[in-house]
Amino acid sequence: MKSIASISSSVRAACQHTSACFPLNRALVLCSPLGRCSNVDFASKTVVEQQPRVTVARSFSGTHANTAVVQQVSAAPVPPAGKTADEVTFYQFGRPKTAARPVPQLSPYSPYTKPQSNADAPVVIQSLFEGEVIPELCSRLADLPGNDRAEGLTTLLGACVEFGLEADSTLALRLINESLELLSNGDIGVAQLCHLGEVAYSLEGRQSATVTKVLDCIRAAVEEDALSPLEAVKVYSLLALCHDPASQQQTLMLSALHKHTQRMVRRLKPGHVSALLQSLMKLQQSQAISLLLRLSRRASQVFKVFSDDEVIKVLSALMVLRQHDEKLVAAMEKHLPERLGKCDPELISTVMEYCLQMRCRSEVIFEAVAENFVCHAEDHTTLQIAKQIVTMGRLNYLPQCSSQMFKKLESILSSRFSQFEPHSLIELLHACIHLERFPLNYMSKVFSTYFLQRLHAQGEPLDKNILRQLTQLHLSTALECTYYWGPRLPYFLHVRKFSTLDHAFETPMESFLYKQVKGPLTQLLGGKFYSTRISTHKGYTIDVEICLDERGYVLPLSQWDHTHKRVALCVDGQNRFSNSSTHHLLGKEATKRRHLRKMGYELVEIPYFEFEKLTTEEEQVQYLYNKIFPSICRTSHSS
Repeated sequence: MKSIASISSSVRAACQHTSACFPLNRALVLCSPLGRCSNVDFASKTVVEQQPRVTVARSFSGTHANTAVVQQVSAAPVPPAGKTADEVTFYQFGRPKTAARPVPQLSPYSPYTKPQSNADAPVVIQSLFEGEVIPELCSRLADLPGNDRAEGLTTLLGACVEFGLEADSTLALRLINESLELLSNGDIGVAQLCHLGEVAYSLEGRQSATVTKVLDCIRAAVEEDALSPLEAVKVYSLLALCHDPASQQQTLMLSALHKHTQRMVRRLKPGHVSALLQSLMKLQQSQAISLLLRLSRRASQVFKVFSDDEVIKVLSALMVLRQHDEKLVAAMEKHLPERLGKCDPELISTVMEYCLQMRCRSEVIFEAVAENFVCHAEDHTTLQIAKQIVTMGRLNYLPQCSSQMFKKLESILSSRFSQFEPHSLIELLHACIHLERFPLNYMSKVFSTYFLQRLHAQGEPLDKNILRQLTQLHLSTALECTYYWGPRLPYFLHVRKFSTLDHAFETPMESFLYKQVKGPLTQLLGGKFYSTRISTHKGYTIDVEICLDERGYVLPLSQWDHTHKRVALCVDGQNRFSNSSTHHLLGKEATKRRHLRKMGYELVEIPYFEFEKLTTEEEQVQYLYNKIFPSICRTSHSS
């Protein structure tokens, strides 16, 4: 826009005189025919709201079962008998050292709002318009080609938005009318159309005639299938800003745009991929499966050159859109470990949240995250720390450096305990129980009246899931840490059942798998000598329960009053395992089974990947016999 850049010295001086409140001359000078004014930024920056999920944890202290009373701590944890002060105080029980091994919501786009400090700016702009500056600029724009003129008019409109000018002001009306006239000629590129549409939307809203006209022009370009990758990105960005789900025309345009974008996915640059996924997330286009899969595959191909911010945007969008690609996980496993030490900690917590939501129990990623946690945890926020530990706990992954990791975690808790949000702290400690690391040194604080009061939100009752987490923390100390004599959760806060609609504490039995097991089980026992979906007095639900008498014989339902021993069958569908070929139980399921054994149940596990291999009823009956009767005989012998 060279003609604008060479405005007469008198006009430039007038602009400079008012630059404190209206830096228009610099905006126009920096504006190029293909770019936007650097002073007017309408891009929406997505913010990921981090929320750790609800699950269980293990203990912090390592000692034998006959260890003396664990002392309560107020400021710093007191090491158990026989331990030095610098040793970790996470207790572990019978866990082998070999590693066995949790929707984010994004803030919507909001158009620029006028800063309070520029309250008198509209008056200055109006005075400029009535003088010689703005009229001369507009006259200069009239002689420029279509794209350059559109960019100049958009820049002036952007200044109106920046300084809070109303859409019905004289200056705004003139610029809007000239823009509409220019749109009628149809000689504007897609990039300039999108820029004009964003500015017009910020100035006039979704009902803007300019926005409607811009969308009509863009729809024609989309139908012609002549968009470049950058233009497609800009169109998606505009639609994410002003999309009307009730508009049939916009729905058809989106469908055509999806098909066009699919054909050029291989040409997309890393920034294009992240921007497109963000727009699709805002547009709630989770049904565009084919496009999302191709974008996810493209993300795996260019993952190495993604910036930290781009990785965060890609994973955040895929989580909201509920898309998971094994190739993207493979790319993360290949390239993440080498960049964790110098990357944004937010990237690490986002990666872990993605793994949690997709139930992706990646040994490579988790080991790298654990080692980085040991070295750099002090640089992470309390929420980022919680998300990393919660993910490992819920996916039941104990890293090889677990001793150092929990020692570092205890150090952080001791020094920054008050900095943790109460809900986040409960989720972190709860997740540790999944890994059999019991936070005994912090129970006195968590179960204190002061801390429980902090959990209340403006006088409202305690969240039910938080109460379930606290109950499971209490249950772990009662069943697995019998030497603990510290404060307990008040009885009136205990929950009666752990089953929830979101299945955060136990996964319900899969009906299809149960139907497959039901027939062979009835044949094996000689009748329906069992019951299903039984609730225990501690709140857990048992899939199938068999009761035995004192001699180890199976009792019919009518004689369950004479039960001497109980056998719990765990009919394990795929949703109880992490999403991997290693078939690891989720943390909540591992914790539930430990507690059931402590409650006196004999457990028999029937995983889907074993039972579904059996092709005949005879094989199924024999399989159940080999699973159940050794347990019954063992129970009978122990009696």
